Amino acid sequence: MRFGAVLPTQEVGSDPIAVRDYVQAVEGLGFDHLVAYDHVLGAVQESREPPLTGPYDEKDPFHEPLVLFGFLAALTSTLEFCTGVLVLPQRQTALVAKQVAEVSLLSGGRIRLAVGTGWNHTEYESLGQDFDTRGPRLTEQMKLLRRLWTEPVIDFEGRFHRVDRAGILPLPEVPIPLWCGGKARPALERAARHGDGFMWGSTRPEVFEQAPVVLDLVAGYGRDPATFGLEAVVDVTAGEKEWERRLTAFEIVGGTHFSFRTISTAAERMHIRDPACTFVSQHIDALERFAKTCM
Repeated sequence: MRFGAVLPTQEVGSDPIAVRDYVQAVEGLGFDHLVAYDHVLGAVQESREPPLTGPYDEKDPFHEPLVLFGFLAALTSTLEFCTGVLVLPQRQTALVAKQVAEVSLLSGGRIRLAVGTGWNHTEYESLGQDFDTRGPRLTEQMKLLRRLWTEPVIDFEGRFHRVDRAGILPLPEVPIPLWCGGKARPALERAARHGDGFMWGSTRPEVFEQAPVVLDLVAGYGRDPATFGLEAVVDVTAGEKEWERRLTAFEIVGGTHFSFRTISTAAERMHIRDPACTFVSQHIDALERFAKTCM
């Protein structure tokens, strides 16, 4: 099992020293990877049609993951960086391919790109992309990313993209793992067919039900489930006994990566911050307890 920490994006703040201290503590405690969440824009949820029901709004700050990873690459030596997840369909595919390849090159291959469709239609509109076609667009993007990362010049024509004999040199020197995230059946199938792994944002009961399903799908597409990764996330608020129980249960269903979140999702907490983890130092203390209990 590989262990990760979820960046407490709201609490870590904008001070680069605080960000450095937190991430270097993650690496120093022996965690294998850091997960960073993604939102380009925060949107007011009131008076929207269709309604916005996601866990974040205009008051929740987010660091841009790929820029952040470029900064962190120079401050760490072993830590892998993972998006959890990057909302790829609202972005230009070739630009993301270039950015991720650059982080891979500068970090010595320490990036894993997990992608998903997202839920915020206002964010899509603001970035000039169609929310309704995000699923098919994401599938095509994954195919295009693979080619852009491995071929110096490509000729690609799809439903959403045209690349006419062009490439993104320099290419990454090592393969970039491409994962999917979410919980819906189409996301599981997309990952099984085109991805290297699947990431859930929790350890709710459906995670343990879906893990064998996605591995069966991988095998059904003629791929080796033993090479396919599965990641789940447990919250600090679950407590030490639950951390251990859920870790063991996830291992049983084929889990390969297990991350620790020192903030609960806003949906679960109804926007109430956990008073035990208000400051960066308290987040680090929680990481220490998790490391002693589970790693």
